[in-house]
Amino acid sequence: MSKVVEQFIEIAKKRNPGEPEFIQTVEEVMESIAPVLEKYPQYVDSGVVERLIEPERQIIFRVPWVDDSGKTQVNRGFRVQFNSAIGPYKGGTRFHPSVNLGIIKFLSFEQIFKNALTPLPIGGGKGGADFDPRGKSDNEIMKFCQSYVTELYRHLGPDTDSPAGDMGVGPREIGYMFGQYKRLTNTYNCSITGKGVGWGGSLARTEATGYGIVYFADEMLKANGAGMKDTTIATSGFGNVTWGMASKATELGAKVITISGPDGYVHDPDGITAGEKIDFLLHLRSSGQDIVAPYAEKFSSAAFYAKEKPWGVKADLVIPCATQNEIHIEDAKKIVANGTKFVCEGSNMPTTNEALKYLLDNKVIVGPAKAANAAGVATSALEMAQNSMRYYWTFEEVDAKVKHIMVDIFKACESAAKEFGMEGNYVAGANIAGFLKVAKAMLAQGVV
Repeated sequence: MSKVVEQFIEIAKKRNPGEPEFIQTVEEVMESIAPVLEKYPQYVDSGVVERLIEPERQIIFRVPWVDDSGKTQVNRGFRVQFNSAIGPYKGGTRFHPSVNLGIIKFLSFEQIFKNALTPLPIGGGKGGADFDPRGKSDNEIMKFCQSYVTELYRHLGPDTDSPAGDMGVGPREIGYMFGQYKRLTNTYNCSITGKGVGWGGSLARTEATGYGIVYFADEMLKANGAGMKDTTIATSGFGNVTWGMASKATELGAKVITISGPDGYVHDPDGITAGEKIDFLLHLRSSGQDIVAPYAEKFSSAAFYAKEKPWGVKADLVIPCATQNEIHIEDAKKIVANGTKFVCEGSNMPTTNEALKYLLDNKVIVGPAKAANAAGVATSALEMAQNSMRYYWTFEEVDAKVKHIMVDIFKACESAAKEFGMEGNYVAGANIAGFLKVAKAMLAQGVV
């Protein structure tokens, strides 16, 4: 690691104590762009890098609401508006008990590069709250969402910041947040995306993230002499992203053989095939139980393994789709021992830096999350475009645009890695391509 890179990592550590996820993502990006900083020292000399790792704005606020028993509850809300060099802040909203400033900061830092990899003019931001929607009534969720937006709305706008959904924030929550935003501002615009079809939402948004992961993975496989057809896939999660990924992968001839939840994982060697099995993922999510064991109870071809992760199951391709840091070094060793050649990250930063290094050192080809799962935010930006035009595109039109964007993202990662002597290292390629786009814009705009 170069001394310059070490210097910036130390700055991040001193300014952000107790935020390991944020430090993790800074370390990964900084190590990747070391050769760029050597070739283009102006990005260091001008202070671009030091400004890049410091958010433009961090918003923390109280979210009071009254539950169905009449008791006042208090949660903490966040919005980190990290970088607007190439466009207004854009990024999801996460409701989960684990949410804290460090988590939101890591997600928004990743979002800078993810958004930069798309051809769309959107900057990086992320938000959320330590609120758990599980077990809450619709009325309680509505009250929380309204209180959350009552504070946050003053920081939003179609040319300022446009949140979307994320973990714990689906169509119901987006609807309540948008309704309150509309009520407070007396405007109907694209300041919140992920809206329902028929009132500003985009067709194909539900499928976009999962489909996009498969489009990226397919390009990655083809570039390395393989293909999606007849490929076995071990994945995690069972929500929207996993469902979309499994649907598109199955359509292209692959076989998804695992899903997972907080209770453990399911292995179905016959494959989670189109029709009843993939549809059952929707049932699992809508049940509100947050478990996957019922899948094995319903389908005799499957077995459930309590409190375990699926990374010991032999597969050609691994696609983690659950949450951050779900693949640790011991999981990476299992993946390598199984002879897996490809990992494509579906969730945000699902692999620890130690595990990622082990995979790359053992010649596993990795598609990084900031590239592979960019289709969700890309479709949100397409929703903004449709709202601005007072128009809509068909499902097929949106899907075609998403596929084109994901193919272009892969090519950008591939090209950047090759240019800096790391051919085939798409992790480095994604970081370099995203960094260069943002850094050039920051340099052009002066010290702001």
